[in-house]
Amino acid sequence: MQSYLDFEKPVAELEGKIAELKALATTDQAVSIDEEVNRLSARADEALVDIYKRLTPWQKTQVARHPQRPHFSDYIAGLITEWAPLAGDRKFAEDSAIQAGLGRFNGQSIAILGQEKGNSTESRLRHNFGMARPEGYRKAVRIMDMADRFNIPLVSFVDTAGAYPGIGAEERGQAEAIARSTEKSLELGVPNLAIIIGEGGSGGAIAIATTNRVLMLEHAIYSVISPEGGASILWKDAARAQDAATNMKITATDLLGFGVIDGIIPEPSGGAHRQPQFVMDATRNAIATFLSDFAGKGRLETREHRREKFLAIGSTF
Repeated sequence: MQSYLDFEKPVAELEGKIAELKALATTDQAVSIDEEVNRLSARADEALVDIYKRLTPWQKTQVARHPQRPHFSDYIAGLITEWAPLAGDRKFAEDSAIQAGLGRFNGQSIAILGQEKGNSTESRLRHNFGMARPEGYRKAVRIMDMADRFNIPLVSFVDTAGAYPGIGAEERGQAEAIARSTEKSLELGVPNLAIIIGEGGSGGAIAIATTNRVLMLEHAIYSVISPEGGASILWKDAARAQDAATNMKITATDLLGFGVIDGIIPEPSGGAHRQPQFVMDATRNAIATFLSDFAGKGRLETREHRREKFLAIGSTF
């Protein structure tokens, strides 16, 4: 069943009428509904396009958090073959918020990292809503080391509200683990790519997104803190999250203009959850382009490219 956001109410009403007509047709075969369904479908499509052409930063935040939006596991299923997951950090435990492993993309071996939020109550709890503990970032360093040792490109799928802020995580060195993961990302001799597929929150995202190329899905967000957290700090009022989202410049368009990201992967009207295959195809093309662009670069050149990219952020402002 389609889940609608508040600002999608006009579309919800039209698609609700379409569902009612189709239900009526199943009980009364003599009723012809094709013409009316086609008319309402056209109106719903027009309304959806119009709404998504005018999304505010706060509305994009809601789309990025949509419960039906494709997650890491969906991208693995849609893009990767021979997926072999890696578990544990060899220091403390397995963290299910960060997934890591090896697989093949269009027949080529790649290493893969990503945050998994889960898509049911049980899986969300198991993956801690995509908020990793220190052992998750230490597992990330393991797969980065492996990729570097065997000269395998690395692709990260970023989707987290931020690293887990619990007492246990802090006791086990959350900040240090994030810093080590960021450091390892920067020093890799193999090319690495990050794609923000939903939320890119704070150091929890940066830890696996310090890459040669950073891409965002059109309706994803990327920020140092959540809009609610930013509003709590700036105005002592989390209810002003909408104002914070606007002022923080967290959308793909804003960040591309600032040079923080390198490209935008298009989404269909209605968001990635409405046409997952559209987004899978666009993401496949983006990864293929990245691998082709960096195929001939040596280790030193790859490392220097990444270093210069991050040093250049903000230099023109």
